[in-house]
Amino acid sequence: MHIACLLGVEEEHDATTAAHRHATIARLDDEGSPLLTGYRSPSAASDYMRPASSQASLRERPTRPSSSRRRRREQPQPQPAHAHVQKFTRRWWLRRIRYYVPIIGWLPRCSAGSLATDIKAGFMVACLLIPQALSYSSLTHLPPAYGLYTALVPALVYGMLGTSRHLSMGPEALVSVLTGTLVKSQLQHLYAAYSPNTPPDDAVDAFSAAVASAVALASGLCTFALGMFRFGFLDSMISESSLRGFISGAAIVVLIGQTRIVLGLPASNSVHSSPWNDLCHMLSHLDQVHAATAAISLGSLAFLRLLRFVKRRFRSAVWLQGIPDTLVVIILTTLVSWAVHLGKNHSVAVFGSVDGDLPRFSIPRVPAYVDTKDIVSSGITITMIGVVESVIVAREYASRNHYAVSSNRELVALGVSNIVGSAFGSYPAFGSLSRSKLNDRAKATSQLSGIVAAILVLVSLLGLLPYLYHLPLGVLAAIIIDAVVSLLSATPHAISFLFKVRAWSDLFLLLFICACSVVASVETGILLAVVISLIMVIKRSNMPRIKLLGRSTDNGYEFRPIDGLVASSGASRRHSFSSSDESEFDRSPDDEEDGSEEYDTQVQHVEGVLIVRVDESLYFANAGQLHARLNRLELYGDMRVHPSEDPRMKPTRAVVFDLIGMPDIDGSALEILLNIVREYSRRQVRVAFVRVCESVRERFEKSGMARAGGEYDFSDINTALAHLERELTISVTPE
Repeated sequence: MHIACLLGVEEEHDATTAAHRHATIARLDDEGSPLLTGYRSPSAASDYMRPASSQASLRERPTRPSSSRRRRREQPQPQPAHAHVQKFTRRWWLRRIRYYVPIIGWLPRCSAGSLATDIKAGFMVACLLIPQALSYSSLTHLPPAYGLYTALVPALVYGMLGTSRHLSMGPEALVSVLTGTLVKSQLQHLYAAYSPNTPPDDAVDAFSAAVASAVALASGLCTFALGMFRFGFLDSMISESSLRGFISGAAIVVLIGQTRIVLGLPASNSVHSSPWNDLCHMLSHLDQVHAATAAISLGSLAFLRLLRFVKRRFRSAVWLQGIPDTLVVIILTTLVSWAVHLGKNHSVAVFGSVDGDLPRFSIPRVPAYVDTKDIVSSGITITMIGVVESVIVAREYASRNHYAVSSNRELVALGVSNIVGSAFGSYPAFGSLSRSKLNDRAKATSQLSGIVAAILVLVSLLGLLPYLYHLPLGVLAAIIIDAVVSLLSATPHAISFLFKVRAWSDLFLLLFICACSVVASVETGILLAVVISLIMVIKRSNMPRIKLLGRSTDNGYEFRPIDGLVASSGASRRHSFSSSDESEFDRSPDDEEDGSEEYDTQVQHVEGVLIVRVDESLYFANAGQLHARLNRLELYGDMRVHPSEDPRMKPTRAVVFDLIGMPDIDGSALEILLNIVREYSRRQVRVAFVRVCESVRERFEKSGMARAGGEYDFSDINTALAHLERELTISVTPE
């Protein structure tokens, strides 16, 4: 019934479209406007060939539409030959500008209702963005104002160039951790330069800001290049297990660092220490917990978690869902700290006075004592994490709200945002899952909500910071802990799922990368995640997808894949794929070695002939293993047979390659294939290629495949076998 409904909807849509098209054609025709300039219907041309009397009689007829005119209304008219050459017109430029600068397209279409909704959504996002910007700046070892700079400039630029209506651009926890790790590692060079003295605080802040801006520029350039060269698919190159392991490890590292601040413990004296050393230091100083700091910090964390629980419990209460919990916590704890003088009377570390000046334009430069290679490598690492998270979030909310986003244009928008932001003091900024979720919940309809949030950040930068003087720093640490706990919430489910499906390699990978991130460093974790994922991709793509074919005993002119059958075996299996010479291309090559194929007929090897179907294009990466795999098929007839077993196939006299699934071949793969054919020729093994597409045939001709011993003028396997039977003293005719 559902299919019938869908068909009915499609038929109704087609009928409506056709009626509209016919009405338009009829209106233009009745107005006397030609449908196409310079076009004359066949019936109109025939009027000139009629006798004068006939033409006069036609003119004397009443104004009833002729059958030729009715046919012209019902049939689509051909386009003039020059219709597709209209480029670089004003309309063409406007379309391209709207495509690459989306704000020009969506801003004029904003209605009063959508404008009010976006302003409300921007306010709600700003209530979370401003506290997060102040909190995440501590992860980067920068003054709080730089967190607001990161929430301001990149968000404004992304609002003009981004394609996602819900992605909230700004500081992000994992990216802040990676930036802070780089800044902390480079500070040791500054301290070494001032040794045995200690550098002044102003020099430390300026040095840290310069390093953060430089890595923002490097990350922006890398992201922009990925988008310009259309590498938007790279977000799927890191496996889910590797990414989940790194996110879990980075979240644990953040928990270790912020728990020390929540408890009021002293910092480690080492400038460059691993997260494991920080954990050991914290555990060894638990007797120095500052009671007042721990009380207000843990109380704030408990309030945040309780409010989140109440919101989940009462989802129908709209007024409750609109409460900005993070902003409420900051306001309440600031008032409490001011009222009881926590900083002065109880020695609680507070926010203090911070300059709220506007960011100034300055071209980022790599500061002294810093190696440019460290900046570039960290920029690439940050790009990988930021791009993966941002593109995934953008795609998720675009799918939920039924609009399209372009990964390549997203990369360009993210890159330009960071490039421009780096000139105004911001560190790397990318999309945030928590803020994007809030933006979607607020029913944002366009990128205007992100621009409104950035404007509110500007207002807070100019007038809010002085009122945060009494805000305890432990409360900001509690806000960060609350954010990273949500990152860890998906880890138990991922581990349980992998254990349930017995995906031991993925489970080991997740735990291994998580442990390396905690014990060694966050950079080690992300490096392992990327390297291992790339190795897995290369390993999978390095194996050419080929399948050994055998003759069907039910129909001797059909050839089906053989899986686990020895020569002349008649084992019967069921298989959902029905292949003949005309339909073998329909099969997916993904099931080559999974051992799950079943066949509905008996298949047998053709004695003395190796029939191999290639199921994908050959190129330099996967053609290297082609020779080895052909040798194993020639010896064992099945890739799953271990090489230590005795050969079970009879000597090969001929090899037939079915290339129905190979639409292309590059130069490196062609050279490898030529060498394989030459080796077969030296062994006096005949080689035939069947069902070769035109592009591959052209390359075979130019490369001299026929001179090497390969014949490729066969339309199907049976034709090739009949030719080989005439050339060789073997019987390949079906019984």
